[in-house]
Amino acid sequence: MNKLKQVWSKLRASLWFVPGVMIIFSIALALVLIEVDSTGEVQWLENYPRLFGLGADGARGMLTAIASSMLTVAALAFSLMLNAVAQASAQFTPRIFRNFMRDRANQFVLGYFVSVFAYCLLVLRTIRGADELKFVPPFAVLVGLMLAIGGVLVLIFFIHHIADSLQITTIITKIVLETKGAVEKMFPQELGDAANESETAVAWQADAVRDWKKITATKPGYVQDVDTDGLLEYAAETKSLIMMCRAIGQFVGSGATLATIAHDPETAHQHVSLDDERIGKIREFFSLGRLRTIEQDAGFGIRQIVDIALKALSPGVNDTSTAIGCIDSLGEIVGEIARRRMPARVRSKDGVARVIVVAPEFHDYVEAAFEQIRISGKANRAIFERLLTTIVFVAECTCDKTRRETLHRQIELVGEYAAQTLDTNYEKEKVRLKLTKAEKIFNDECAARAASVTTRH
Repeated sequence: MNKLKQVWSKLRASLWFVPGVMIIFSIALALVLIEVDSTGEVQWLENYPRLFGLGADGARGMLTAIASSMLTVAALAFSLMLNAVAQASAQFTPRIFRNFMRDRANQFVLGYFVSVFAYCLLVLRTIRGADELKFVPPFAVLVGLMLAIGGVLVLIFFIHHIADSLQITTIITKIVLETKGAVEKMFPQELGDAANESETAVAWQADAVRDWKKITATKPGYVQDVDTDGLLEYAAETKSLIMMCRAIGQFVGSGATLATIAHDPETAHQHVSLDDERIGKIREFFSLGRLRTIEQDAGFGIRQIVDIALKALSPGVNDTSTAIGCIDSLGEIVGEIARRRMPARVRSKDGVARVIVVAPEFHDYVEAAFEQIRISGKANRAIFERLLTTIVFVAECTCDKTRRETLHRQIELVGEYAAQTLDTNYEKEKVRLKLTKAEKIFNDECAARAASVTTRH
């Protein structure tokens, strides 16, 4: 199943899969219509000469023109898309290249033009003139004409879509939506039941499990996906305890440890026998690839937006408005994470600890989202003020004390960095007022929650 997911992810990100499927359908459509034309009654077609009155020469000429123009437009669309991708990658971040390739609209447009080309070729080869066994498939020719007219509309749509795709707001919005989809899948983590405190304590006692066996990677790459359900079932089936050593999104070199496996802590005196078949089975639960993907890696979505903000804040670009938009979007993503329960590190099945996972904590997401932007935004009052506003928004999304402390620390760091890098007292005073307001919101909410807890008790 994990391999199928990886294959599907690669197909979805390719520029050939959707066009290839559309070509197959166009071939099937051409064959069906030709067969209908060859077996159906054609006498009544004479009553509609404006629709079906083309002769063999006229049908050939029209389909030839359509086929050649569709192939030309397909090449033009491909060039426009590559130019848009190159421009967006250079202006924002190269990590969004895959987003353009995965864009269903781009894939559909390319597929439409090449499939119409294939359709016209198939219909064209069946047309026979007067000196031969005369045959002109009227329905198939009419459908070819309709597809050509539809191609004009598709081309207009594609030009609009490309222009819209190059807008930074569109790029960021798509990343946010994909990242929130990944958050929806990741939290809460459906990897068995959360282990209770006693089970967790046993699982984390390294001395209780003395015979850990390493499962190493056979090739380098990023961990794109982990079949957590399969991993848990396998651990329960083999009465083992499996510890993941790499989180999704991390790079793994050849020979690096993906996971370790041992028998239950209660049966630690037994030795785990690892043959090639068993090692290969565990490796199948991990999908490695050349690039990070966003399906199970919300951190990659954050990374893309942060890269766009850093490029906007670079001295050669100096686009504060784009960076502010990125900060707002990061607040939306981190706020969504703040509302959710983080998955437990130790997972159990039937009351026995089976899998120890490696996953980013809340503070990892917060630091990834805000720290580099804070550093790159030095001497920029607008960036500091928007960071304070966004961090306060994220704090309002959670009641967890530890998470709010993490966010409060980020507010303190913004204040410290602003005091060190801003040039004028006026700017420092503006940020200080914003900082004071943020501190007041934190203190008021903490006091309100404390009073609420005291009242209940």
